[in-house]
Amino acid sequence: MTASQTADLESQCDLLRSLHRPGAPLLLPNAWDVATARAVVAAGFPVVATTSAGVAATLGYEDHEGAPGDEMLAAAARIARGVEVPVTVDAEAGYGMAPAELVAALQSAGAAGCNLEDTDHTAGSLRDPDGHAEWLRAVRQAASADGYRLVINARVDVFLGPFLAGAGPETQEELVPEALRRAHAYLEAGVDCVFPIALWETDALRHFTSEVDGPVNVVRLPLPQAPSLADLAALGAARVSWGPFLYRDAIARFEEQVGSLQQ
Repeated sequence: MTASQTADLESQCDLLRSLHRPGAPLLLPNAWDVATARAVVAAGFPVVATTSAGVAATLGYEDHEGAPGDEMLAAAARIARGVEVPVTVDAEAGYGMAPAELVAALQSAGAAGCNLEDTDHTAGSLRDPDGHAEWLRAVRQAASADGYRLVINARVDVFLGPFLAGAGPETQEELVPEALRRAHAYLEAGVDCVFPIALWETDALRHFTSEVDGPVNVVRLPLPQAPSLADLAALGAARVSWGPFLYRDAIARFEEQVGSLQQ
């Protein structure tokens, strides 16, 4: 990167970090290509976030690291080049890259931030929180060593499996202690924000945000009983993202329209 590009990326990192405000959350409608990223910016949002599900699908792969990391990061780089706002990249679980390699790839892509999750997709289970915290610490150290002020959003996946399996809201409170253990370890390792994905039950979310000493990202779930944006702000969310849901809605509308063309 040129000196000018490096300075621009540093400014974008600083801007992204500054927008994490508990009670007045940064809203992140997740994009999956340059066209959707530009639509996000045109709608007035100050940051673009990518969705791994949408990006992988457009490349012909499944989510959860079904796509090669180099293809995913190349797509992220095209998005970052296509807009003039900070871009935070869903980098899944890091694609098996060593911390320094991952940081170099994100910096080359022009990412101001990234999501890094604590699921081991090869094993199909959650990573050991202490080991994952050390890996996150190494990511932070690699970025800092190069003067790269990367904004790291550490995803906490303890709620995800039960949510996908249809567990009720009472299960979420039971999982809060483990989620907090992971969140505390990741923040201590130097991440900027923690993301308890699929945590939506009001009391459990309030419990989590009240005990985390750092910004919390919450996904906006398309459930009738899920908190509204105003509720999420009141619960202390510093960042709200839409994950794969805008992509899924767009594809569903496209399929519906295409299916009607021969009628």
